[in-house]
Amino acid sequence: MVRIEDYAVVGDLHTAALVSTEGSIDWLCLPRFDSPACFNALLDTPESGRWRIAPAGAGECTRRRYRRHTLILETEWETEDGAVRVIDFMPPRDEVADIVRIVVGLHGHVRMKGELALRFDYGHIMPWVRRDSHGLHAIAGPDSAYLVTTAPLRGEHMHTVSDFTVKAGERVPFVLTWAPSHVHRPRSVDAEKVLESTEKFWREWAGQCKVTGPYKDAVERSLITLKALTYAPTGGIVAAVTTSLPEQLGGPRNWDYRFCWLRDATLTLQALLAAGYTAEAAAWRDWLLRAVAGDPADLQIMYGIHGERRLPEMELPWLAGYENSSPVRVGNGAAGQLQLDVWGEVLDCLSLTRNSLLKHTDEAWDVQVALMEYLEGAWDQPDNGLWEMRGPKRHFTHSKVMAWVAADRMVKGVRDSGLPGPADRWEELRETIRDDVMAHGYDPERNTFTQSYGRPELDASLLLIPRVGFLPPDDPRVIGTIDAIQRELTEDGFVLRYRPQDSDDGLPGEEGVFLACSFWMVEALLGAGRRRQATELFERLLALRNDVGLLSEEWGVQSARHLGNTPQAFSHFALVTSALELHQQRARRSDKPLPSRAGTAS
Repeated sequence: MVRIEDYAVVGDLHTAALVSTEGSIDWLCLPRFDSPACFNALLDTPESGRWRIAPAGAGECTRRRYRRHTLILETEWETEDGAVRVIDFMPPRDEVADIVRIVVGLHGHVRMKGELALRFDYGHIMPWVRRDSHGLHAIAGPDSAYLVTTAPLRGEHMHTVSDFTVKAGERVPFVLTWAPSHVHRPRSVDAEKVLESTEKFWREWAGQCKVTGPYKDAVERSLITLKALTYAPTGGIVAAVTTSLPEQLGGPRNWDYRFCWLRDATLTLQALLAAGYTAEAAAWRDWLLRAVAGDPADLQIMYGIHGERRLPEMELPWLAGYENSSPVRVGNGAAGQLQLDVWGEVLDCLSLTRNSLLKHTDEAWDVQVALMEYLEGAWDQPDNGLWEMRGPKRHFTHSKVMAWVAADRMVKGVRDSGLPGPADRWEELRETIRDDVMAHGYDPERNTFTQSYGRPELDASLLLIPRVGFLPPDDPRVIGTIDAIQRELTEDGFVLRYRPQDSDDGLPGEEGVFLACSFWMVEALLGAGRRRQATELFERLLALRNDVGLLSEEWGVQSARHLGNTPQAFSHFALVTSALELHQQRARRSDKPLPSRAGTAS
C-alpha cells in the first residue's frame, strides 16, 4: 500500500481528500469531514473506491508540490514520450462539493489513464451509474455524484475508465460534483475559472499571515494545512481528515480523528492569533463556547464539528484496514471518558482569549464560573487522562496540573480583569492542588514528575508543566523531568507519549513517537535555556515532514515512516508555536499571546 507520507491533502473547508504520489484520490468523505467515505482505498484495496489519473502504466510521480501560498496540488510525471502535470484542488464550498482535476501536457505526448470507482458508505455501497449528455451520473441512497469531462469515458468491470492522450499545451479537465440525491442536478463549474478563484482565495488567505523569521515558510504551510482542517460553517477544527490509520502497523490502535478535541484549544488559539488570523481564532472560540454549553458535569474531551456530543464508536469489518491494521473504526468511544484536564484546557483557552483582546462577554465568564464550580468538587477524582487510556482510571499528574491551571486562570480573571468571583476560595484551591501534585506526582529521589500518583512511569504531558505556568521553565524539578524524559521516554531523540507496555492503557502493542510531544520538548528545552538542543530537535522534526510539508500523528523510528491519522492538527499547531518561540528565543506561557515577528519584544 501507499505510505502515509505519500499522501497530500486538498480540501474545500467542509471536507478534504487525500491524493497519493501515484495520482490516486484514495480517501474522501462527502459532504463533511465526518461523513461516510466514497473513496476508501486508503483503508482497503482499490476496489473499495478511488479516483486515479496518471500516465498509462506509470507508478509514483516524478515530483509534486503545492502552488506557493495555496492548497492547490501539482503532480508531475516524466515519461519516455513527454511530461504531464495533474492539478488537483477543491474550490471553497458553496452549495455542493467539487473535486477538480486538470491534466496539463507539458511537452511531448503522454498516454493517460483515468479510473473512477465510487463506493459510498465506506466502500459498502456501489452506486448505479448512467451516462447522460454531460458525462456520468452516479446515485446511491442519499448520495449522487456527477462527472463532467472532455475526455472519453467508458464502463469496465464496474469502474469508469478514461483513455486519452495529452499533448504539450493541452488541458483536459475533470470535475466530480457531489450533491444530495434528492435535489436537481447542480450547476456545472468551469474548471479553469474555479482554478483561478481558488488560487486567489488561498493567496489572499495566506497573505494575512504576519509571521516573520527563519521558519516562516514551514509555519505558513502548517497554517494552510490547519485551515484545510477547519469546518467553515462552525469554525470547528478536526484533529485529522482520516480514521483508523494505525499507530502501529498491523496493530489495533486505530482511531477516528474526524472530530474536534478540547485539548487542542489553547494551541489552536495561540497559533492562529500569533499569525494574525483573528477571524479563525474567534470562530474557534465561538465553537468552543457553543460546544461546552450545558451542564458543566457533562463536559466532553471531544465533540463533532457542529458540537455534537454523541460520537458512537463502531467497527467496519468489510474494510481490511491500512496494511491490514484492524479494526477500522468510525466514531470514538473516548468521547464518553472522564478526562479532568479538559476543564483546565478550556479555561486556559478562554483566559488566552481575554489576554489577546478578543471580544469577551459576560456570558463567556458565566460559563467559565460554572465550569470552575464543578471542578472544585471533582478535581481530586481519578480519570482516564490526557491520552484517553482505556485501562483503569488513575490520578494522572497532568490532570491535576490542569485543575491547578483552571483555578489559576479564574483567579487571574478576577484579580487582573475585574470579573466577579470568589477569588480567595479559588486561590486556596489552587494552593491545595499544587501541594497535592508536589506530594504525590513528584518523585524527589529521581527528581522527576511521574505520569500518575504512586507509580514510576513517565509521560510526555509532564513537559507542559512550565508551559502552563505551574512551575518556572528553569525550576530544578522541571529540569529533572526533562532529563528523565530524555533518558527514559525517547527513541532516537524523539518523544513517546508514554510506554504502553508499562502504562496499562487497555490495549496491546506499541506505537510510534508522538510528534506533538517532541515539539513540547523543543519548548521545554528552550525554556530551560538549552537553545541549541531545542533548535536541533526542531529542525530534525521539520525533516520528518513529507515532500509537501505535512505531518501525521506519529513517526515510526524503526520503520522510518509516518504513523497515525494525517494530516494531524495537533502536530501542525505544535510546529507553529514551537517555531514562533524559537523566533523569539524564549518559551511563552500558554495564556500569553505569542508574537508573530522574530525578535519582537515581549
